[in-house]
Amino acid sequence: MRFHTRKWVKPEDLNPNGTLFGGRLLAWLDEELALYTIIQLENSRIVTKYMSEINFTSSARQGDIIEIGIDVVKFGRTSLILKCEARNMMTRETIITIDKTTMVNLGTDGKPQPHGKTEIEFVKDRL
Repeated sequence: MRFHTRKWVKPEDLNPNGTLFGGRLLAWLDEELALYTIIQLENSRIVTKYMSEINFTSSARQGDIIEIGIDVVKFGRTSLILKCEARNMMTRETIITIDKTTMVNLGTDGKPQPHGKTEIEFVKDRL
């Protein structure tokens, strides 16, 4: 799995228990999955259609640095299915995994549109 992004857990990211608020982490993950999909499919009109079971296995505290990793599971006709993980950068302990998230490519009419992609592309290879 490639870890693309790091987030620093700040006081505003905490729940009343003093640990990372799950909703904040899910927002970070959704944003990263969208950005990854936008880059892969070369289209800024992307929506999250589905997330499989969300499994929190540990937590994070203020000052921790979280890494977000993403892998492509499958290229669909109009979608990209991704797996993601967030982990503590220092301890490498997994905080959350989501085995399948479906991101859908949209046309200008707001409806699913075929993207024509079949494999991961790196921006450097497009240049």
